[in-house]
Amino acid sequence: MALDRDKSYEFEQLAMPLFTSLYNLAQWLTRDRSEAEDLVQETYAKALKGFASFTEGTNLRAWMFRILRNAFLNSRTGLAAKNTDFLEDREIPVDETVRHEITPEAILLRAENQETIFAALELLPVGHREIILLCDVDEMSYREIAQVLDVPVGTVMSRLSRARAGLRAALGAKPTQEVK
Repeated sequence: MALDRDKSYEFEQLAMPLFTSLYNLAQWLTRDRSEAEDLVQETYAKALKGFASFTEGTNLRAWMFRILRNAFLNSRTGLAAKNTDFLEDREIPVDETVRHEITPEAILLRAENQETIFAALELLPVGHREIILLCDVDEMSYREIAQVLDVPVGTVMSRLSRARAGLRAALGAKPTQEVK
């Protein structure tokens, strides 16, 4: 069933602001830029196709993240959950570098801290990484996360607690291999 022009426009207005957050999660889940792009494209295609069944007034953000997660779990990448190293180089915004309180030393420390956190996240199982990203990066509420993962709020809280404990443990361990 094709959407009429008004519904397509409404979908675009509501769903496109979520693109960056969906892509970031897809990239963390797949650990591959190309596969993340495919996953987000598949998410938008499925969401657009099913938008007529979306209940207005409910949480579109959680609905879109759930579609992405289900598409990931049904994909070859999601089932294999292969470990590849992929972290995009992070650039410091120019406006921060020209402020006087931002010194080269502060920029270096910030970059090192981010790299340390990203490396620790990479060590976590996909499920733990996913829940930390949904909560702490995408700033979803426990209720929204529960909708995305299709689990009770209490399960979200306990999984998040275990994931954060794993992240703390990973951050406490010193890296044993040299960065190339």
